[in-house]
Amino acid sequence: MSAPAALTHTAVLTGRQLRAFGRMPAYLVMNLVQPIIWLLLFGQLFKSVVDIPGFGGGSNYLVFLTPGIVMMMALFGSAWAGTTYIQDMERGVMDRFLASPTSRGAMIVATMLHQAVLTILQTLVVLGVAWLAGARFDGGAAGIAVLLLSAVLLTFVFAAFSNAVALLARAQTALIAISQVISFPLMFLSSAIMDTSLSPGWVRQVATFNPFEWAVVAGRGAMAQAPDWSAVWGHLGLLAVLAVAMTWLATRAFSQYQRRI
Repeated sequence: MSAPAALTHTAVLTGRQLRAFGRMPAYLVMNLVQPIIWLLLFGQLFKSVVDIPGFGGGSNYLVFLTPGIVMMMALFGSAWAGTTYIQDMERGVMDRFLASPTSRGAMIVATMLHQAVLTILQTLVVLGVAWLAGARFDGGAAGIAVLLLSAVLLTFVFAAFSNAVALLARAQTALIAISQVISFPLMFLSSAIMDTSLSPGWVRQVATFNPFEWAVVAGRGAMAQAPDWSAVWGHLGLLAVLAVAMTWLATRAFSQYQRRI
């Protein structure tokens, strides 16, 4: 398929999903409730951890926590992206798509772009709540832009993964179970909530290979007063490579799905 045709398919399919979201905007609000509760609750419960010797996350825990909450929201939201595919399978829409000349890659990318739009909107709301709660970020507009980029790349990685799981498992319960099993360990084996300098050594080692940690480090680093841009762009590069790889794998999952029809 030609590149212009694939782009057209991507635009049409992304529009389809965004229109579906527009008919149920409450979905955005529901996805925001838990992250905001975490932000405000954890921000108060653990605000004294900045006084622990060895904590390297700065003097304001809310500022430290906010990028972690943004990535948690991106992770959990994108891990459910495959739900759209499950619904399409149950309604027979998926089979009609696959019987048409629709680009398989466009189907995957459209879901990823839809989730990215939701991530951006939710991130802006969380940043606004954090600002109202007293957080002040030294990175300015450039730092916020990189934070958004980090969240979007993380969304791409796990939206593609969720799509692949949906195509292979073909069941909502399996998708939910696999998403939960993967999401929570990734979250806790990172510096989202606690500086890994205070964690056991094995946690720090695992975190270096954790894509969720890559996004947290890049986003938090860009929001700092004096960002280490080499580290920021290095982690963003790793996320970008993984996003491309996961997109390819998710596209390949269509062939396995069709063999099992």
